[in-house]
Amino acid sequence: MRILLVEDDTMLAESICEGLEKGGFTVDRLGAAEPAESALGLTHYDLAIIDIGLPGMSGLELIRRVRLRGLQVPVLILTARDGLDDRISGLDLGADDYMVKPFQLPELLARMRALIRRSLSAASSELAAGVIRLDLARRVATAHGEIMDLTGREWEILQQLMLASPNVVGKQKMAESLSEWENEISANAVEIYISRLRQKLQGCGIEIRTIRGIGYRLDEL
Repeated sequence: MRILLVEDDTMLAESICEGLEKGGFTVDRLGAAEPAESALGLTHYDLAIIDIGLPGMSGLELIRRVRLRGLQVPVLILTARDGLDDRISGLDLGADDYMVKPFQLPELLARMRALIRRSLSAASSELAAGVIRLDLARRVATAHGEIMDLTGREWEILQQLMLASPNVVGKQKMAESLSEWENEISANAVEIYISRLRQKLQGCGIEIRTIRGIGYRLDEL
């Protein structure tokens, strides 16, 4: 599970990251709303944890923009403000839950797991593009009704692209997500997996397009 943490308090952010990684999550950490908005548009995240009191653009404005763009990533607010109005504003703008600082890590993890479970149960267990069907529960891909012979990394790449479509998945972000399998996967290695996957997708009504300097996007033909 990939998490985006948007928190400008360095010590708190490092502590949260350590706890989440021990809990089995992969975490991308940013300290401001502007780069977080870009990251959410380029990468599929299972959850975003957003502090309200960020420098520059506020966390509330970030949530508002994310929802205006139609992004459905679950959002958990972190805030040092315990006023009712702030909590109501965050939930009304599209946040799914909130926690008031200071908080205990076990409760944060429990709330995260609950939000992710709710998001997964609300989403379809099947993705479709062209003649490709991904059964997320069984981790099976089919084309024209026949099971495709995909490696683990090819499956992960195809799933990322289909979940993000029509948005772009950043090459470096893709490499980082695949690095959970071993120590590290380079951006050059991603190109190799993309090339192999393209060959297997021929005649399936979809195409992986390279967006120069950014990453990849899945388009239907």
